[in-house]
Amino acid sequence: MSKGVAITGMGIISSIGNSVEENFYSLLHEKPAITRIENISTVHADVIKVGEIKKTNEELANELHLPADNNYSRTALIGTLAAKQAVENAGITSINEFRTGLISATSVGGMDITEKYYYDYFKDPELVRYISCHDGGDVAEKIAEELGLKGIVTTISTACSSAANSIMLGARLIKSGKLDRVIVGGTDGLAKFTINGFKTLMILSDGYNKPFDNDRKGLNLGEAAAFLVLESDEVVKKQNKKVLARVSGYGNANDAFHQTASSENGDGAYLAMKKAFEVSGLQPSEIDYINVHGTATPNNDLSEGRAILRIYQDEKVPDFSSTKPFTGHTLAAAAAIEAVYSVLAIQHGTVYPNLNFESPMEEFNLTPQTTLKNKNIEHVLSNSFGFGGNCSTLIFSKNE
Repeated sequence: MSKGVAITGMGIISSIGNSVEENFYSLLHEKPAITRIENISTVHADVIKVGEIKKTNEELANELHLPADNNYSRTALIGTLAAKQAVENAGITSINEFRTGLISATSVGGMDITEKYYYDYFKDPELVRYISCHDGGDVAEKIAEELGLKGIVTTISTACSSAANSIMLGARLIKSGKLDRVIVGGTDGLAKFTINGFKTLMILSDGYNKPFDNDRKGLNLGEAAAFLVLESDEVVKKQNKKVLARVSGYGNANDAFHQTASSENGDGAYLAMKKAFEVSGLQPSEIDYINVHGTATPNNDLSEGRAILRIYQDEKVPDFSSTKPFTGHTLAAAAAIEAVYSVLAIQHGTVYPNLNFESPMEEFNLTPQTTLKNKNIEHVLSNSFGFGGNCSTLIFSKNE
């Protein structure tokens, strides 16, 4: 198999915790955080549940010691906090010591600010400063500025596979010798625009999401940010770095089936997983745990399940579960927070429970792991599929 690219640092903030340690504690002790909406004024507040970070923008800004006249969106605030955690966790004291880049993924960008002040921009000149923070690229620029990073800074926005593609691009830049170190991940804050959009698509659940359950109703939206530090073996050796795990495989494919739906047979998902195995040199039988995309929508779980069965054919499907019942679906940040969870699964030999599951789907015989399970984990496969058919798969492996 390919040795892969070293992961040396991680940072995360989500509804189930404000750090890597807090998130892992919640996963271990089955403490989901799907609640009513508190930070957004919306007509849907009493109708749907979300995975909301229970901190206001003002509280988040204070944690970053930002001036009162800052123009940070919620997405930028939580993204900056997670990225700073990752850099600190990696023991980086000189951010520009090596050829370093930042690849940040987002789909929401500064929508929360835009929708808040949309009708007031022409009335109050003080609010004009917020217009520029709508752009998704502004998030990456702000994170880079806070980190003091002078290298390559770019943004990926491929819906719910965004952070997976960020991690994939970062790994490729290191493997090709273009960069020595890349901070990769994603961030998305909740916004009325996305709540209303998913409501219109009729794929929001009015209860708790139940991935791979026959009676699943839809997803719960969430907000989160997570970043990982990827470094070359040369940097790891030179600085005697501790390697948390490795990005050993990755693949991206597009089934071009529909604007929002996945193909019934999971063509894009199948091709993404197939490519990830080719890159890693691993066989499907070597995967110990699959962190499925598992959004709990009728279409996604059927499509993903069929794709997994196509990959495994007559072989036994490994333990699998979705962690979205804990956090909600965090859109562009989903693959990043699940990358952190995948690395933790490898480090601690843990398969997380697929909460809320009751009955298998009638279309196939697939049952997720429903209780916490401890076992040796060498390789984790993590799926993330986005609107527009953009499907991505990552494989994380124990550092040998």
